[in-house]
Amino acid sequence: MKRENIVLIGFMGTGKTSVGKRLAKKLDWDFVDTDAAIEEISGMSVSEIFRKHGQTRFRSEETVLIKRLMNDKKKVMATGGGTPLKPENWEILSGTGIIISLYAPIDTILERIGTKNDRPLLREGREAAQELWLSRQPIYNQADLIIDTTELDVDEVVDEIMQKIEGRIEL
Repeated sequence: MKRENIVLIGFMGTGKTSVGKRLAKKLDWDFVDTDAAIEEISGMSVSEIFRKHGQTRFRSEETVLIKRLMNDKKKVMATGGGTPLKPENWEILSGTGIIISLYAPIDTILERIGTKNDRPLLREGREAAQELWLSRQPIYNQADLIIDTTELDVDEVVDEIMQKIEGRIEL
């Protein structure tokens, strides 16, 4: 069965949004970043939602959003790093499209993100970030495809995805 969407998962800083936008443009598909969509719907930033309502509320908002998107076709979706951790979300996403995990080691991720303080789950320092990264890898590794973005620029990642999805998805 060919699936009709592409779902990008992976830890923050792996390039999901940048790659997703470029991939959607190349395919002439729509693009949605789930974090940005939640911010638009709620009128609050992800950080603000975490601060005012907690992670549980944010994760609930993610589930509601992806349920709304599940019947869309020809869409590239960049999810938040924690979206696929919830079994219900994984089930929805895997039924919606081909899941592609973008991978980078934690040192590369922290280098890419730099000192941005808008990432609620990175505020506790490098050790906590590494623990979080390690804990999520088993879920990310269940993806249909895994692309290592460490040494690739956005266009190279897009090219690799295009090559690997040929015949696996309705283009």
